[in-house]
Amino acid sequence: MRAVVLREFGPAGNLSYETVPDPQPADGQLRIAVKVSGVHYIETAMRAGLPIGPPLPQLPSVFGSEVAGVVDGVGAGAAESWIGRRVVTALGQPGGYVELAVADVAAVQPIPEGVEFDVAVAMVRTGATTLGLLDLADVGADDVVLVTSAAGGVGQLVVRHVLSVGATVVGAAGGPDKVAAVRGLGADVAVDYNRSDWVDTVLDALGGRRVTVVLDGVGGDKADAAFSLLADGGRFVSIGQSSREEPDLDSELQKSRGLTVVDALGHLLSHADRFAEVERRALEGAAKGELVPTIQAFPLAAAAEAHAALESRKTTGKVILRP
Repeated sequence: MRAVVLREFGPAGNLSYETVPDPQPADGQLRIAVKVSGVHYIETAMRAGLPIGPPLPQLPSVFGSEVAGVVDGVGAGAAESWIGRRVVTALGQPGGYVELAVADVAAVQPIPEGVEFDVAVAMVRTGATTLGLLDLADVGADDVVLVTSAAGGVGQLVVRHVLSVGATVVGAAGGPDKVAAVRGLGADVAVDYNRSDWVDTVLDALGGRRVTVVLDGVGGDKADAAFSLLADGGRFVSIGQSSREEPDLDSELQKSRGLTVVDALGHLLSHADRFAEVERRALEGAAKGELVPTIQAFPLAAAAEAHAALESRKTTGKVILRP
């Protein structure tokens, strides 16, 4: 089969499209003929060899983990009835950027009727992460919610959901095209956080109201600026750091104004045993039309291009690869 292999940590060009042996399902495993593979921003950091996320893989390594496709084989102990079923998993082996993957039966989710492979692979981690984030944020109709990285995979899902509960949404993203995309989602306010005056723009647009919830996926100085916009008693929920920079949230401001800071990603990882349930909820939400991802697709052979586009902030929505 064809797969994307990393043999040396470094730039996106180090991802190589190669022929590797077909994987065979072991006991209790299914083999999946992959239709779509998911790509995460954190994988670009891992490819570069940066120790800021999950443990770095031993090289050479087939990258990725998310796959959606059709079961074409089963190992001992797995029911033959799986063959031909549409499934998705975030624990594909030997990796996710592949034509064929294997996964334990317990790690696989059946894809609901009417949900396309693209959407399913967006739901299994990005959608599930979005639900976990929203559970922690507990957003209501009276909230004013600032979403950073609002044009990203999680960001767009968050914006759509928060709008659906009646909250006021401020979407922040980098560059005119992404701001236009956020505005197209229906955000009440859409701003370019690469502009030096973006905080003042938000304040002017809100006309005296203050942000009550920040949902941040950027980190660094963008997160610090978002934090400064919170009203007394506001909530700051972090889901990632696409800037690869830690925010320097003002601890004195946090205490004096009763602000709450939640590390959502850390919380979700510490409750990984519950993730299968959240995956199912995300897939059901997609089937009902409650979670609608935006997809940007690349050929599997262009995985290096996909990584480069992610790193240069040229993508919107969920990035996927198609064999």
